Amino acid sequence: MRSNKGRDTKPELALRRAVHALGLRYRVSYAAIPSYRRTVDLAFTKVKVAVFLDGCFWHGCPEHHTVSATNTSFWAEKVRRNRERDAETNSLLEERGWRVLRIWEHEDPQDAAVRVAALVKKRREEVD
Repeated sequence: MRSNKGRDTKPELALRRAVHALGLRYRVSYAAIPSYRRTVDLAFTKVKVAVFLDGCFWHGCPEHHTVSATNTSFWAEKVRRNRERDAETNSLLEERGWRVLRIWEHEDPQDAAVRVAALVKKRREEVD
């Protein structure tokens, strides 16, 4: 478990490079709700866009999630709690005026970056 990184994973770095290449600037591991111990992977604070890059195993991707061969009930409960916490985080952020975008780690970083850029552009137009 200790070797599982909380940030700067390969998929996250690829997404950040792709978003940066589109000219967007963002905050990394941003505590949008300081009273909760949860951070946004990429945060666009001025337009309140929160981007999360979810791992297929840890967050139960419908396409790629695999059932653990050992300690099955523990891992099933862990993933269930992660998904529950994700939904709660989405709600908490949306209540505070944030738009949340969740991206799966298996998604193409370029395609995901285009989705991020489109949402940020839309929010800028709404704010102006």
